[in-house]
Formats: sequence, structure tokens, C-alpha cells
Amino acid sequence: STPLQVINILGNFVRIWSVYSLYSHLSSTGDSIVGFIFSCFVPASVIFLILQKPWKGRPLPNSQIVPTVVNGGVLALYFVLWAKGLLACRPLVALLAEYAGALLGVLSAALYGRKVNIWKKIGGLAAMLLAYYLLSNGWATRTNSPLYSFGSEPLEKATETTGMKEMVLPITAGILSALRRVLARRVSLKNQLKRRLHAITVASATCFLFPFAMWDTILGSTSDSIVKMQLPSWAYLSTVLFGMVLIFYVDNVAEERQVFSQKK
Repeated sequence: STPLQVINILGNFVRIWSVYSLYSHLSSTGDSIVGFIFSCFVPASVIFLILQKPWKGRPLPNSQIVPTVVNGGVLALYFVLWAKGLLACRPLVALLAEYAGALLGVLSAALYGRKVNIWKKIGGLAAMLLAYYLLSNGWATRTNSPLYSFGSEPLEKATETTGMKEMVLPITAGILSALRRVLARRVSLKNQLKRRLHAITVASATCFLFPFAMWDTILGSTSDSIVKMQLPSWAYLSTVLFGMVLIFYVDNVAEERQVFSQKK
């Protein structure tokens, strides 16, 4: 329905807004990425635990808790790699590479399906590999586009183009994002239970990152890491609210709508 589509568009828009804010903050301050992501996970896990209350309701079996905790480690690694890729590739290319990596992860799992023509899957994979090549040569910007020569007004050519080495980070993060979603779906098919388990996943990701954030702080990063983040900036707040909390519920509503449409 139209209201759900509007919610989905607005949710993704504010998430992209938070990405640009995060890039501006990290590139200008030089904060530790691990420390910053950990400091974002702490309030996000508290929000999810308060909203979902996973300790209430039917007790969760170990067959669901153990994969959920492991999924927390995948989630923590995803955010760290994604933030590093954001700094290396800049927001536009990082977002495109992340979504392409997520599609690649889904495609690699779908290659074992039986209902879809295998050549269509191989063709889609070839198209994505071609897109990676174009992105690595800077075709995401006007100055590096093959159509730039047709422009009448010259622009200053970009001094840096993103190579495949830099794009490995956001692409890997996208693949981990797809893997995390697949694990979450296999553990629970019910949305209400999935939300309870996601609260445990975020809390688990916080615990996974805690020793690394402390180690980074003790060794003396280039910045004061967690201590410096006591006064929340807009990049910090938008990452927590839009990049972690709101985007989960937006994606969850979109999944519910997709499942409902498939049952019709």
C-alpha cells in the first residue's frame, strides 16, 4: 500500500542522510571506527531491549539463542567493515557497493535454487561484476563517466578514483548483511519473534565489540575514542536512530508486506 511505500522511502532516505553525516564526522575528526561503532551499539541495544523485551513471553530455546548470538558477531563485523569502507570509498560508492554486495550474497545463495533459470542468475552475476568494474574506475561521478566528454562545461577532474581494493570492504559488508538476514530468517519465520531475537543480536554485537573497543582505547588511538564521544553529535545520534534502529523496523515492515503479498 502507499503509506507503507512512503515509510520505506523515508526510512531509507534518513538512513542515507545518516551515512553522509557519519562520513563527514569520521573524515573530519579521525575518531576510532571500532570505538565509534561500539558507542553507537550501546544505546541501540538498550532501545531494542526496552522495545522488544526478549525476556518476556515464551522462553527461547538454545537452537534459536546460539545462532542469534553468532549473528551478533556477524552484525558487529558488518558495521566495522562498512564504516571502514565508507571512509575509503566515500558515501556514494560505499552505498552502491554495499547494496551490490548484498545482492551478490543473495544471488550466491539463490544459485542453488531450482525454480529459476540458471542462465538468468549467471547473467545477473556478470552484470554485477561489470558494475563493480565501472564503479572502481570512477564512473559513479560525472568527471569519470564515459558521457563526460559530451558535456560542454568542463569540470575539475577528481583527484582520486576508488579502486577495487577499497571496494572490497563495503562489498564484503554487503555480503555479511545478506548472510545476517538469511540467518535471522532461518532462526525465526515469525516477525514478532524475529524482533525479540534481533534485540539479542544487537546486544550480542555490543558484547563482541566491547573488548576490541577497550583495547583500542587502552592502546591510545589517534583520537580519544570513546571518551571523546560523551557529547553526542548529529552523526552519532543519526547513526543510532536512523542507521541502526529505524532502518530495522522499516526493513521489517517491508518483509512483512512482501510475505503477505506472496500469500495472496
